[in-house]
Amino acid sequence: MKNKKVIFQDWGLLDYQQAWDRQEQVFAETVQAKTQNRNNNTDYPVINHLIFVEHPHVYTLGKSGKPENLLLNEAGLTNKQATFYKINRGGDITYHGPGQIVAYPILDLDNFFTDIHLYLRTLEEAVILTLADYGIQSGRYEGYTGVWLDADNERARKICAMGVRCSRWVTMHGLAFNVNTDLSYFKNIVPCGIDDKDVTSMERELGHPVDINEVKEKLKRRISDLFQMEI
Repeated sequence: MKNKKVIFQDWGLLDYQQAWDRQEQVFAETVQAKTQNRNNNTDYPVINHLIFVEHPHVYTLGKSGKPENLLLNEAGLTNKQATFYKINRGGDITYHGPGQIVAYPILDLDNFFTDIHLYLRTLEEAVILTLADYGIQSGRYEGYTGVWLDADNERARKICAMGVRCSRWVTMHGLAFNVNTDLSYFKNIVPCGIDDKDVTSMERELGHPVDINEVKEKLKRRISDLFQMEI
């Protein structure tokens, strides 16, 4: 029987390194439990997790990214009160900061579907449906991951970036959804390695700040519904 019970946690505002260490621990425990099941020919349910967090100003570079897409030196990072990490997810460089929902699903996809592309599209759909709750029409941009507005014309702008890691069909890392994000920080990078597209947020699109806790609840519900899981 597939286990679609998921433990949800909101870590609040947490330093990136601390969150990464905690995420790695949960990921390792999940992979270990799954491996033990296979080695012992048992079928104990592997616990799935959905983690929401906000980070202080930080830039992260995925394993396929280019370091030159960070446009700040050490002094510039200090001036912006930002940190920088090379990490083990896919994708290029992105920014995390206050007012942005970062979601880290740590899921055993054997409980859902073993298709990483479907996994990414499902996460995108959760964000698209959440934005629709606020009257913001969004969608996908062919050839790119994430969620975009006006993807069919020259005004294309990204509102949610994605980058994941998957080992033994267990996922980590996830998505970064701009709600009330300070978009000026994106000017210090080539976001996701794309130098000719804009970045936006719910606040910018609506013209006013949004209750981020309300958005979190809506996003959590959408993820739960799409993955048909109990949170």
